[in-house]
Amino acid sequence: MSSASVPSANSSGFTPHPGDERLTTAILSDSCDESGLRNQVLNQRLAPITPGSRAIGRARTVRFAPALESDLDDPYKESIDFIDGIAAGQMIVIATAENNDSGFWGELFSAAAMGAKASGVITDGNLRDTDKIAALGFPAFSRSRRPIDFRARMRVIASDVVVELGGVLIAPGDLVMADDDGAVVVPQAREDEILTRARARASNESTVLAELLAGDSLRTVWERHGIL
Repeated sequence: MSSASVPSANSSGFTPHPGDERLTTAILSDSCDESGLRNQVLNQRLAPITPGSRAIGRARTVRFAPALESDLDDPYKESIDFIDGIAAGQMIVIATAENNDSGFWGELFSAAAMGAKASGVITDGNLRDTDKIAALGFPAFSRSRRPIDFRARMRVIASDVVVELGGVLIAPGDLVMADDDGAVVVPQAREDEILTRARARASNESTVLAELLAGDSLRTVWERHGIL
């Protein structure tokens, strides 16, 4: 999928709506604020490999923890099982408690996720093979980068559970969006309300932008629309 596109609809993914290409993390954040949810933006910016990347999808969560050994016959069993279960439109959310022992995602995992039509990946840990992930065009966001393999250093301890990234709880199925500004989480139970607000705001911001460019003052535009 293109780093600027929205995933296709399916039973597990996010169903796009006309105009959703105008949604941004800032618009979703403002819409969460208006709904009384004021802690939905990760408190650190997970940087995209490729500037301008944008991804939105339902969270598929996995949690890593330190490990001193691995199964020599099948060292990636849990990770393979997790990735082989990815559905179209899902955003992979990798929780590591900001661990720096290894990388957690690279080129081949990205290729498998792209084949499953995942929307992207975010992690509070490290990515590796970042030039190759960028060449694939897979939207990927991380705290940092490190080339070390996680084998015998880290292991999957849980998947499809509530995780915490950047001070925000993320449940499986929550809507997660990431772009150059950061990442925002929309709880699935409040999704319809927040997306309705966000789509209206995106439309209204287009009008506000046009009026400002035409020379109207900020005060005039604010009093007319209540949006800045």
